Amino acid sequence: MFEKLAERSLNALGWQVDNHWPLDLDQCVMIAAPHTSNWDALYARLALKALGVNVRITIKDSYMKLPFGPFVRAMGGIGINRNPKQPGEARPSMVQVMSDLFNTHPKLVMLVTPEGTRSKQEQWKTGFYHIALNAGVPIALAYMDYAKQKTGVGKIIYPSGDMQQDMREIMEFYANISPKFPDQFSLDRRYL
Repeated sequence: MFEKLAERSLNALGWQVDNHWPLDLDQCVMIAAPHTSNWDALYARLALKALGVNVRITIKDSYMKLPFGPFVRAMGGIGINRNPKQPGEARPSMVQVMSDLFNTHPKLVMLVTPEGTRSKQEQWKTGFYHIALNAGVPIALAYMDYAKQKTGVGKIIYPSGDMQQDMREIMEFYANISPKFPDQFSLDRRYL
């Protein structure tokens, strides 16, 4: 019911949903790009709801406590803690902690914005790639194309371990997507 309502809401706003989401996909890292406007979050939420995809976002575990905890959980938040498990142990990397979440959450679609900000970045944060590779999960390419008024999941990539090649494939996909504010978006020039 909520899926149909979300899709109708998008259609009423003039948007169309692109559905390349495999129904049997339970775990993946989903990247959302381009991210140049606060409107992206609204349209993306509606599109993912229309697709029946329950995305989760990682956040520092201190935000999972009162007063913010219930709201953060309702928005799909998963708390992460990078403190060592035992005194004297090294602090685990963010990539390792996020990769480990796939072991404890059998249905996890982890949403990441590789640009990290709405301002122009000529190099993307590539942690999403390493998380997917370490966890053995695919990368879903979500997008907002304002010129075509089309949004959704356009492609699923299975990381091969050849980061250069895989990132080139990701950049080729996003090269044809029109953000709301084109002057605030850049592909990662290292992989063009």
